[in-house]
Amino acid sequence: MGERAVRNGEVVGSIPTSSTIHTFFVLGASRYIPMKIAFLGLGKMGTAVVGRLLLAGHTVTVWNRSPKSAKELGISAATVAPSIHAAVENCEVVCTMLANDEATEAVTFGPHGFLAALPAHAVHIALGTLSVALSRRLMESHAQAGQRYVASPVFGRPNVAAQGRLWVVASGDTATIEDVRSVLGAIGRGLTIVGTEPWQAHAFKLGGNFMITAMVQTLSEAFVYASAQGLDPELFLETVNEALFQSPFYLAYGQVMLHPPEHPGATVLLAEKDMRLLREAAATAGVRLGLSDYLEQRLLTAIDSGMGLMDWAVGQYRITERASKVDKK
Repeated sequence: MGERAVRNGEVVGSIPTSSTIHTFFVLGASRYIPMKIAFLGLGKMGTAVVGRLLLAGHTVTVWNRSPKSAKELGISAATVAPSIHAAVENCEVVCTMLANDEATEAVTFGPHGFLAALPAHAVHIALGTLSVALSRRLMESHAQAGQRYVASPVFGRPNVAAQGRLWVVASGDTATIEDVRSVLGAIGRGLTIVGTEPWQAHAFKLGGNFMITAMVQTLSEAFVYASAQGLDPELFLETVNEALFQSPFYLAYGQVMLHPPEHPGATVLLAEKDMRLLREAAATAGVRLGLSDYLEQRLLTAIDSGMGLMDWAVGQYRITERASKVDKK
């Protein structure tokens, strides 16, 4: 017997599940509960997510390491807190979306971290892509402080976040996830609950990002091959995708690679960080992923070549083009 799929509060089908894996489609939350939210981290993704929370009617107080006005960020309905403690001291939920483990640790732990000021029973929703090790530490620290923790990393680029069409992957205590469904439902088109241990969601997200990097590498080498044969890479992408894959994802990333955006989404630096965290998690679990070793070296080469701040997919394509050059004898 599977779990029920819920869309706009209505049961629309059954989803086969194990005892701990449940999928709900939340195109509009099944029940709306406005909440007092503190949001820490206002990069491109964070700012877009805050906009969706405000649109859903939540009360949002924000804090960012680099001070910016809410009006400047386009989220004028949010309250800007002068400190981390001021942001979280009266909240029901604190959401973090920061670039890496180091930034997350800096705003969480120590005398100035939010852990010391977060009310008992409040929920930390970790939206960023973190290491499995840090997610485990957060789980243990919140439990010791009498607080609750849900790991909820998201799939999607900033433009997708602004449309409220992220896909949320959550893991944690079932009752706690249910308590914050109106928060998760406000930012995404769907929610997958992958387990009861919060760190499992971050392991899941790292695996998903690994698949994206592998897809980008496949597209990169296919475009290099097409160009070498005098074929139009864009025509190649559109035709092969339509004939074989019919994947909006392949098409969207391929278009980004062939027509680089003015402002990058995730950067090569972030892609390398996620690949490194995946390999660490795999090693801790006693497995080795040969493809991840290759992709890690490719991303490191791109960074060494000055492409670290370039769009992830664009940089991976550029370094593949460079590596493909061979001397003709």
